[in-house]
Amino acid sequence: MKTSDFDYHLPPERIAQRPLADRSASRLLHLERATGQITHTRFAEIGRYLRPGDMLVANNSRVIPARLYGVKAGTGGKVELLLLERLGAVTWKALAGGRRLTEGVIIKLLDRDGRESDLLAEVTAVLDGPQREIQFSQPVDELLADLGHTPLPPYIHEPLDDAGRYQTIYAQPPGSAAAPTAGLHFTPDLLIDLRRQGILFETATLHVGLDTFKPVEAERIFDHAMHSEWIQLTPEAARRINEAKLAGGRIIAVGTTSARILETAALRSAGLMGSLQSVSRPDGEGYALCPWRPVAAYEGPTDLFIHPGYQFRVVDGLITNFHLPQSTLMMMVSAFAGREQIIRAYQAALAEPYRFLSFGDAMLIQ
Repeated sequence: MKTSDFDYHLPPERIAQRPLADRSASRLLHLERATGQITHTRFAEIGRYLRPGDMLVANNSRVIPARLYGVKAGTGGKVELLLLERLGAVTWKALAGGRRLTEGVIIKLLDRDGRESDLLAEVTAVLDGPQREIQFSQPVDELLADLGHTPLPPYIHEPLDDAGRYQTIYAQPPGSAAAPTAGLHFTPDLLIDLRRQGILFETATLHVGLDTFKPVEAERIFDHAMHSEWIQLTPEAARRINEAKLAGGRIIAVGTTSARILETAALRSAGLMGSLQSVSRPDGEGYALCPWRPVAAYEGPTDLFIHPGYQFRVVDGLITNFHLPQSTLMMMVSAFAGREQIIRAYQAALAEPYRFLSFGDAMLIQ
């Protein structure tokens, strides 16, 4: 399949620039895979489509204020760093913006008022494209609160008044460069209501990294290489997920990152311990059903690329926002529901006043 097969026209004015005052007031498009039926409602009503014993599995990674600004020592040239992955106590992989950021360049980091701080950074390796290995003069974790900025996606042009609105209410371990946005719709009251309804809730971790910012440049989707991201599914969480499934509940992934965690854990339990790049068949158009596989506890990298032809082993339902054209996320939801159904659902959302992308509205695919 070609990358262009996942294209659609997204008018810029349909990209949500601000979160709604009430998280759960966003719209919800429900897509039934078996029939293709589309229903429009509000996210606060999601319980209508769930039943007792179902389990929501959400990514609890916390976005770190990973965008840093600085100047090159000596020349004063402006530099922007987006921290992507910790490599050591003081070493990070980062996306770097600025001219001539070659190995050995020293950067003076600025505080939020634009003044030079005591923190220095050195470019210790030039990696692919704008990626750089950065070594700081001291650990930056405790300094990010004073120096770092929330790394909003490039298509959001308005400042965010409350950085907490780019976090899920259950975010815990810090490490993401972007929010797992499907979870932004949940409120404490909604989760309590779902619990009273008998809906179970579980968390796992995927620290969102480089692929959130990397476009698909290959003409054929099978030629696109996914960078790995770090995930953790604890033994206790894996046991509870398997027990819910064995008891007849459906496993509903809250977002594409949660789906990657679950499917990676299912593939690992099936003995696929190597690269997960090629587990999708190259002939998929509609969605493919596969016998259930239990999940296994796992902590480590995943490079799983889910696109049409992939057979889901554990995910029965998917809560997700509306994604960029030709993105790996469009390919994943197309694998789950079929490309033609997803394109039709997106056209239905465009015909209604749905808001798109990170601060936009949601879909529930079952």
